[in-house]
Amino acid sequence: MTEADGLRFRRLHRPQVITDDLKEPRYKGSSSYSGKVFRVTLVSLGGFLLLPLLVVLLVLESPIQPDVLSLNEPPVMSGCYQPNLKLREAQRLFEDQITGPESVANIGDVLYTGTADGKILKLVGRRFHVVARLGQPPCGSPDEEPVCGRPLGIRVGPNGTLFVADAYLGLFEVNPTTGDVYQLVSGGQLVAGRRLSFINDLDVTQDGRKVYFTDSSSRWQRRDYLHLIMEATADGRVLEYDSESREVTVVMENLRFPNGIQLLPDEESVLVAETTMARIRRVHVSGLNKGGMDTFVDNLPGFPDNIRPSSTGGYWVAMSAVRPNPGFSMLDFLSQRPWIKKLIFKLFSQDVLMKFVPRYSLVVELHEGGVCTRSLHDPHGLVAGYVSEAHEHDGKLYLGSFRSPYLCRLDLSTV
Repeated sequence: MTEADGLRFRRLHRPQVITDDLKEPRYKGSSSYSGKVFRVTLVSLGGFLLLPLLVVLLVLESPIQPDVLSLNEPPVMSGCYQPNLKLREAQRLFEDQITGPESVANIGDVLYTGTADGKILKLVGRRFHVVARLGQPPCGSPDEEPVCGRPLGIRVGPNGTLFVADAYLGLFEVNPTTGDVYQLVSGGQLVAGRRLSFINDLDVTQDGRKVYFTDSSSRWQRRDYLHLIMEATADGRVLEYDSESREVTVVMENLRFPNGIQLLPDEESVLVAETTMARIRRVHVSGLNKGGMDTFVDNLPGFPDNIRPSSTGGYWVAMSAVRPNPGFSMLDFLSQRPWIKKLIFKLFSQDVLMKFVPRYSLVVELHEGGVCTRSLHDPHGLVAGYVSEAHEHDGKLYLGSFRSPYLCRLDLSTV
């Protein structure tokens, strides 16, 4: 053995000193095993959570079958549409006493409205009285609406009676003094092969003979209005009721969510809010152009609801959602992406989705040719929320709402 070999031998067999501080030996396999367990657990948990989602996406059908729409770029909110806070000057009336006063009419200084619990109310000063109930209780939930009834459009006829459009139950004439109710048209009846499923608004000729009304959809009911908006199908109609013959005929069809309706002074045509398309159509109901239709105003900055006359010869149009420009309009974005709409309605209910719809109350005054002459705003709907109608009387603008627990009154002299 050489000296070098002996040195290597001595190094290999150097004695170890055993003490109490020696650590337990590490096993490389333990950390590797723990990592594998963690990864398997994570993947299993992720799969467990994603499986229901995959079932929803691949197996369940969407409740809506949306059409592809082509909306123009929203108008810039400047000039007449310049945002302001004028609606925030409104005063809330009957707060937490009435819910969803969709439409308003007046006989003298007495106001009338219909509410979410199926009642027709008489509003006098700070007090209200129940004039009539169109349906039967219980009331208070969407499931109960078809039986309870949901009064929407309300007008005063030439003989001082109230004409009411109930979304489910039909058209009614109500005596505001006695409370007597007479049904003119039954909700759900077949007209030209399709059922009246969502009666919305109405107007009456000066002689009371003709009643023109909108049926927003033959597929969806009022309680599913967001489904109708998102589906955007052209299954809405304008109809005519003749009080002499008691017949109902179709005036115009293939409209996308026809909503508010207003007779023009010559009574040869009506203005109809086509909500989904953000426009107002003029439908000719008599005269040489009967059966025709043209556009009164296109590409509004919001989605129009009821239309009512203004004291200056124009028309008040209420909107509870806008198409901000500059800004982002979700409904415009989704209009050409039906697959996203289907996915959304697979995952969320209408009540949940409503929480994500930006609130913005807008009332505009339009004149002939759809020219905007005035606009009143409440960004975020902090005072006047979910506006559905602007009814002018004695220098005041009464703001109906399809879901707020109050009625608003705005003094026009202050704005």
